[in-house]
Amino acid sequence: MRVVLAEDLALLREGLVSLLEANDFQIAAAVDNGPSLLKALLDHRPDVAVVDVRLPPSFTDEGLQAALEARRQVPGLPVLVLSQYVEQLYAQELLADGTGGIGYLLKDRVFDAAQFVDAIRRVAAGGTAMDPEVISRLVARNTKQEPLGRLTPRELEVLELMAQGRTNAAIAQQLVVTERAITKHTANIFGKLGLAVSDDDNRRVLAVLAYLNR
Repeated sequence: MRVVLAEDLALLREGLVSLLEANDFQIAAAVDNGPSLLKALLDHRPDVAVVDVRLPPSFTDEGLQAALEARRQVPGLPVLVLSQYVEQLYAQELLADGTGGIGYLLKDRVFDAAQFVDAIRRVAAGGTAMDPEVISRLVARNTKQEPLGRLTPRELEVLELMAQGRTNAAIAQQLVVTERAITKHTANIFGKLGLAVSDDDNRRVLAVLAYLNR
């Protein structure tokens, strides 16, 4: 699996390269600024991009904007964004086109190598990998609004796990309940949110995220 990596801190960039290569990823390019990232993405057309949000020259959102521009030119290009802090606006921009192959993780997640690698593979496969803290913030912001406010505490818990990209089976395992119980909860959630029920895990996650980002 070919990866383009963008991280301005040399030590962290080298560490990520070593981690990815140890897990059978091929590094197509490793860059440290926004313009170089956009060029690398368009030149190499990688299986997935792993991108720091804040890159030189201004250290604002060059990484995110380069990734978004690459997705406009190469629709569906899988992008996993890394950020030091929860920035809901960044998550909203990343989710705006409503297609899969996207992820938003806090940099702290990198230290859990298995979780990080799983997120990269999920995004490369066209799925989503959203940081639990980002989802918690989005849910918390909207819980007093209708119809989200009509969800039960358990349904909110299931919603957060669903929005992270978990399947019903994975949610059932996390909550130590049956998969049938989770199927019932998700049906209730979709009904209360006015979303079409779908067996496509990625589509249902995107629908939930789109709702939370309204």
